[in-house]
Amino acid sequence: MAQQDVRYYLNGLLLEIQTNLLRAVATDGHRLAMCSRSVEVVVEQSQKLIVPRKGILELSRLLDDSDEPVSLTLGSTHVRVHTGDFTFTSKLIDGKFPDYERVVPRNGDKVLLAERADLRQMLSRTAILSNEKYRGVRLYLEPGNLKVMANNPEQEEAEENIAVEYNGAAMEIGFNVGYLVDVLSVLNEDRMQMTLANSNSSALMEEPGGGDALYVVMPMRL
Repeated sequence: MAQQDVRYYLNGLLLEIQTNLLRAVATDGHRLAMCSRSVEVVVEQSQKLIVPRKGILELSRLLDDSDEPVSLTLGSTHVRVHTGDFTFTSKLIDGKFPDYERVVPRNGDKVLLAERADLRQMLSRTAILSNEKYRGVRLYLEPGNLKVMANNPEQEEAEENIAVEYNGAAMEIGFNVGYLVDVLSVLNEDRMQMTLANSNSSALMEEPGGGDALYVVMPMRL
């Protein structure tokens, strides 16, 4: 979710309810996260509501890991969440959320698989010598190997290599390293899958074979 963006509809999380489907989407304009789950619900037409960032953070703190059901009551300006322990009410953001389906890249033909924890640690190490303001790193992808490079205005440079499963053409692409580390920190599987089209297109990151969540990260020009 964005923080204090003038595009106020980004300062929250989209909850979309369709028949037998609940979907959550958040974006700050540079990256996007989407999670879809099947639920037992019937609605005549799709319902979309944007819950403010502060409400989502408070709600995620209140919801524990129990299997107790949660009921949502939707109003035109508010949403109410009820469990056995509490009732939480939040105002909604009045706005139109971007068409997230257009943002999710579907034409990537370059797929790499890597060990999630190893890649995350490698990126965190490399990030130390990235530009503090832009936090950009370069990824050089070639069959079987991923090289990550970073440098800063003090002429300091970091370079690391990691073995990956990749059989496509060699390519180079830049990213904000913090965005990549954030995604690798929340994926649950031991390995991660990244799908790319070219150096100007967004990357799609998810569990191998796809899971119920996907993450889109825009590239940086370095």
